[in-house]
Amino acid sequence: MDRFVQRSKSNTSRSPLATGSGNSNKRPEGAAQRTTPTKRRRVAELKESGDEDDEFDLPTLTKSIRDSEDEAPKMPPRQTAIESSLPAVPIDKEAIEQYEAMRSSQPQIDEDNTTTRFEKRQWVPGKSSIYVDAFNLALETVLEDESPLFDIKEKHVFEQWRGLSYETQYLYVRLFLRKTASWHRVERLQSSYSNDITDVDLAIENLLEPRELPGDSSNSPEETRSEGLEVWSLGDTFTFADDSQEYIKTMADATPLLSLDELKALAKDAKVKGKNKTDLVKALCHTSARQAGLLSLGLSRQNTNESIASRDQEPEDSQEKTEVNRDSHFLRKILATTGPLIRLSESIFKLFERVHLVFYRSTEWTENSLTAIILAKIARRNYPDYIVCRSSNIFDSRQSLLEFELSMRKDFEVDKVLEFNGPPGEAGFLKVLDIFEGIAERWRELLRQEQHRENHVYEFGEGSYLRRFNAAHAFTRVAHKAAYVLGRLHRYREEHALLTELLSQHLFHPARRGSWYQRKALLEERYMWEVDPDPVSTSPETQKKHWQQIALITCETGLEDRDCHLIYHYDLQKRLLKLEKRLRVPRRLQHDFGHVKLREPEEHNVQGIQLVRDDPDPKGKNGRGLSTKTTWLDELGKLDEDGEPAHVSVEEMCLSYYRHEGWKGYHSEGGILRTLFAYLFFDILFVYVPNVFQTAFQTCPLDLHTDAFYPARASLINHRLVEIANGGGEKILREVYEREHERQTCVVGLNWDFEIEDLVELVSCFNRAALAAVCKVMSEDYRARGGGVPDLVLWRTAGDEAQTNRDGIINNNIDRKGEVMFAEVKSANDRLSDTQRLWIHVLTGAGVRVALCNAVAREVRTLL
Repeated sequence: MDRFVQRSKSNTSRSPLATGSGNSNKRPEGAAQRTTPTKRRRVAELKESGDEDDEFDLPTLTKSIRDSEDEAPKMPPRQTAIESSLPAVPIDKEAIEQYEAMRSSQPQIDEDNTTTRFEKRQWVPGKSSIYVDAFNLALETVLEDESPLFDIKEKHVFEQWRGLSYETQYLYVRLFLRKTASWHRVERLQSSYSNDITDVDLAIENLLEPRELPGDSSNSPEETRSEGLEVWSLGDTFTFADDSQEYIKTMADATPLLSLDELKALAKDAKVKGKNKTDLVKALCHTSARQAGLLSLGLSRQNTNESIASRDQEPEDSQEKTEVNRDSHFLRKILATTGPLIRLSESIFKLFERVHLVFYRSTEWTENSLTAIILAKIARRNYPDYIVCRSSNIFDSRQSLLEFELSMRKDFEVDKVLEFNGPPGEAGFLKVLDIFEGIAERWRELLRQEQHRENHVYEFGEGSYLRRFNAAHAFTRVAHKAAYVLGRLHRYREEHALLTELLSQHLFHPARRGSWYQRKALLEERYMWEVDPDPVSTSPETQKKHWQQIALITCETGLEDRDCHLIYHYDLQKRLLKLEKRLRVPRRLQHDFGHVKLREPEEHNVQGIQLVRDDPDPKGKNGRGLSTKTTWLDELGKLDEDGEPAHVSVEEMCLSYYRHEGWKGYHSEGGILRTLFAYLFFDILFVYVPNVFQTAFQTCPLDLHTDAFYPARASLINHRLVEIANGGGEKILREVYEREHERQTCVVGLNWDFEIEDLVELVSCFNRAALAAVCKVMSEDYRARGGGVPDLVLWRTAGDEAQTNRDGIINNNIDRKGEVMFAEVKSANDRLSDTQRLWIHVLTGAGVRVALCNAVAREVRTLL
């Protein structure tokens, strides 16, 4: 997972809930995989495959990334839970313009209410836009359902917001969607928004206007300080935006505001040098601290210096003594270059950010997230029938919301150390442990509280999803990363104790339990005999056997744990068999996993004519060279308009080969499995579970992409798996098709373009137990298992004429109705990714044939 970025120190402290999201920019399944960089391997060790569902994981908190030439590229954004549940609708600039053009043609109304305009599909020309409507829709929805989460002062801010003019709101929302900690030049805002705002200066003036707030809030019982939880409270006054004249006081604040060219000009004047923007900023700040001020030149204090003086006025003689080393000269030059600037007020931004957290049930949102809901509703789509239930008990109190925010900040601090600032080193590891120690007791207390709720409060499985909004959810993730750090520091006894503690609770991050069992068993097998504080024997061999027996029990416990996902079973089984052999367990007492023994994937070589285009070298270093993107001639399949073999991808070329050998199939990667899952689990996807259907136009429940989906429906899912294993898949498939096909119902993963007869035939050829195993893997972790599926899915029925393998030998291992095979296509220098290997393990362990199809170029032709 290559979703990380270098955070700006000046910005990360400002807004730890600022985020960026959208469609996940993943490498397509089956694409060439290169050796995994060290940094990405470290992420994989931390996150494991079972927790890619976390909305609040590494991709969060990215809005405050500074845009600098010296920083790493911005990470690919991710979707919010709500955005993931919406149908695929265009949300680009053209779609927004079409929406606004359509709205402008609607009858005008005087009622200035976002919900009314949205529900009645009416438009107020010059008084709204899709951005403002979406922003206000979130605010009004939250205040209608969950207003107790906000105190009197905060509600007063919302009243002041409602009183702002449309153009002022529009400017604020557009800046809200940009970098939160950034200063914006007024001159640029005037040019950027001149077509949308008639008077930009007036809008800025309204945002900068000081506004009074009422007295103390009435939430004193809830505002008591828990461990590590700072009381959030606004002051007596506020502004929606800050003015540079009041807040920019030092060179450290001012120099990042300049572009690289402006910095170079200033550096030339100051006679300093630097290779890049970071070096120039450091050099200027260092020089200005030593530069003689204006008084050293015999000049007296001017009124211009008053704008940059400290708020806490020092005595006049003290200021004059320190003026020699002040950076006022360069500071004035910088502000003269930039002109007036504004930025969004931190306290008010965080307040609106909390509103969005409550509305989206996520810390991630972007411009797409804001507009997706409105565009999805006006899209002419058919949605499944389900009960909409926007519950108001996601956060049971204001304090729980604030503590959840705190947990996000702590988790972000850990990520910042481990992932965003290069190799952490021992100092970084120790800092992570300090963070964990600071929240450890509160984490344990929250675990006890949540276990009590699970036993006495929650019904109908609602706790599974609600727990994701408990501070213990993020604290458990911090504990997971702390265990990783303890291992890196070789503090194995402490790591083992923490893993034992993590496994003792079953409520948070169940998708990670398999990895915890794996690591715990490894520690017990290899290291614990040396670090055991209370050894059972002085003999090293006896001590080793003691801990190996404990490791064996750990493996057995993991395999029996219903929350240990199927993907971890193979490694636990392998370790268990090795330990039994080492401990000389009697043969009759040893485990036998022969029924799930993995087979090596078959090796198939498909020869063809590879086409490469003679393109300029992409980096411009070697003149002209061969492009890395290749196509192939489809000698056995498609023809172009001239009747010649078509130019196709390597996967399509291999698919034509298999079709020529008597197979039917698709190049679908994970698409066909997701379609089968949507058919077979249609009713379970849309069964009533509290809190997971918050809008009337979702294509899946909000928890589908989380580790809460399976536990909340375990009974229904397991019953369906038995039904599939008993041969009921074809019947379910046809029933859903007959009921929903005419409406083309929008369901996540369901592609109506697949022919129903092909799907039914595929299901009939599948080994029933294998199909159930595949469905179980997807239900346990839908998001993480969506990638890595082999490129080609192939099947052939028992009655097909071409019932021979690639060597012409009759295959006697065909199931009663047919046979299914998956093929992963690899061209030269391609390597299997971890997710691809995982799916090969799952499929071969279930008894499904898997082939590694090597595309070999018997001839290479260059296209001019």
